[in-house]
Amino acid sequence: MPYAIVLKCSNATATPVLDLWREASGFESIPSMARLDYPPHLTFAIYEDILPTVLFATAQKVFGNMPAISIEFADIGHFLNEMLVLWARPADDRVLRQMHRAIHDDIDPALCYEHYCPDHWQPHCTIAMSIPAASAEQALEWAARKRSGFTVTFDAVDCISFPPVEIIKQVELLP
Repeated sequence: MPYAIVLKCSNATATPVLDLWREASGFESIPSMARLDYPPHLTFAIYEDILPTVLFATAQKVFGNMPAISIEFADIGHFLNEMLVLWARPADDRVLRQMHRAIHDDIDPALCYEHYCPDHWQPHCTIAMSIPAASAEQALEWAARKRSGFTVTFDAVDCISFPPVEIIKQVELLP
């Protein structure tokens, strides 16, 4: 079972992301993000073979006294996998990269899934993750029109297992 450290938004500033989830779900056969039953988030790291206590200790160390963080999103990017993945791109990802680096300074990056390692990680907030090839062109055209920015305030860091998403421990960020 995979485990992850994620930055999540559980407040009203999540509305623009939730709106994008609803719109983008029209390109999927099953709405992937609604199916998660988990709030908008950014994933810092995913591990297969790690003790959950190690994750929580790192999350507490890195985020324990940190205030909530507001991230402005500029546009929508994509990953081409078996299915098209759409995601909101942070306008400035320097702070997120510092947090990511702090996690990997504490937990050996060799334990992490490749796409979440320091040299490969792309900070993003997923909007849809199961768009089939038949809908990809239309979805990319839609994404290109969604250039207006919005800001989301992330207020907690969760250590989770999935699927399904289960919160093991949570670090609340300071108001």
